[in-house]
Amino acid sequence: MADRVTVIGWDGSPLTAAARSALSAATLVAGAGHHLALPEIPPAAERIRLGSVDLAARRIAAHRGTAVVLADGDPGFFGVVRTLRAPQYGLEVEVVPAVSSVAAAFARAGMPWDDAHIVVAHSRTLRRAVNVCRAHPKVAVLTSPGAGPAELALFLDGVHRTFVICEELGTEREQVTVLTSDKAADHAWRDPNVVIVIGGSAAGHGGGWLMGRDPGAVRGWGLPAHAYGGDLRTGESAELRAAQLARLGPRAGDLVWDIGCGAGALAVEAARFGAAVIAVDEDPAACARTEAAARHFGVLVQTVAGRAPHVLERLPEPDVVRVGGGGVPVVAACADRRPERIVAHATTRDEAEAIGAALTDGGYAVECALLQSVDLDPGTWTERDRSVVFLLSGHRPPPSP
Repeated sequence: MADRVTVIGWDGSPLTAAARSALSAATLVAGAGHHLALPEIPPAAERIRLGSVDLAARRIAAHRGTAVVLADGDPGFFGVVRTLRAPQYGLEVEVVPAVSSVAAAFARAGMPWDDAHIVVAHSRTLRRAVNVCRAHPKVAVLTSPGAGPAELALFLDGVHRTFVICEELGTEREQVTVLTSDKAADHAWRDPNVVIVIGGSAAGHGGGWLMGRDPGAVRGWGLPAHAYGGDLRTGESAELRAAQLARLGPRAGDLVWDIGCGAGALAVEAARFGAAVIAVDEDPAACARTEAAARHFGVLVQTVAGRAPHVLERLPEPDVVRVGGGGVPVVAACADRRPERIVAHATTRDEAEAIGAALTDGGYAVECALLQSVDLDPGTWTERDRSVVFLLSGHRPPPSP
């Protein structure tokens, strides 16, 4: 097998002495076309164009000699080092890093990036990467063919963002373009390294001590009604909301539909988990309250005013859905879109049975719980308020083997 594998990062600047030394001793060199054209590569060295990193790793493992892998930017940052370090190849890896393409992109834009989220977009992760762009005000997207600026813009339809598009960083053809997301799909892009996606007015991110958004001053979930102005509808109790969030499990990369968003309590708390949220309500005042709550808690939430289920037809595909109003027709319409999980509630057994049947007909495994919460005055231990509600949750069973 290869005596040593040295992974060299390349950012367009002259190679370091360590990188030149490793290349001069190489008997096998793997990299992209522009890497393999570097004059420092020994003429007698075997050359492998780096397409599949797994295939290259197998060839390197079988090679008798000294191997070098060339990669753009820092190869340990969403790069080839992870694959080469996989135990099945048994490779000893030494890394000569360079400036990462993300750091270079933010440097070209003249922006700090300690408060940015960083995602990789390819055919399998494009939708999740877009959801992170929906949920956070500063995201760096490492792109790939078929998952570039145009595709990001198309998936972000209806959400305004600014794109800083960095094409071919570190090469003579490097170009940085700034434009709004609605214009990005009108251009042909040269396989860019990074797209910085900026937008929204979420506050409280970038506290200067933690990579990514600062968690903020608010502690806890299932916050009481007064945290949202005290104007919550029936079925929006803190206890029910906490149970709904527990069953939905919103997370980064998810898109949450909150249908019948009311004052925005569940929408805001789902966004605080890092998920992208579209809050729907037929009452424009409810959408306004939700937007105000999102600003107050420093999260991004998209609101859509309209009556479900018809308004849902133009929305992007959800991962999880909370149905806060609309009953069986809305639940059935959501089930047709095949999210992973759906939660709803009912105030009567008949309504609960009808919603459960709609979820079952849609192919979901259904659970139902009767939740009772009693608000007590701790001074006199007398009852102040009582809430009884049926909580229904549906999840898609795993595919049969």
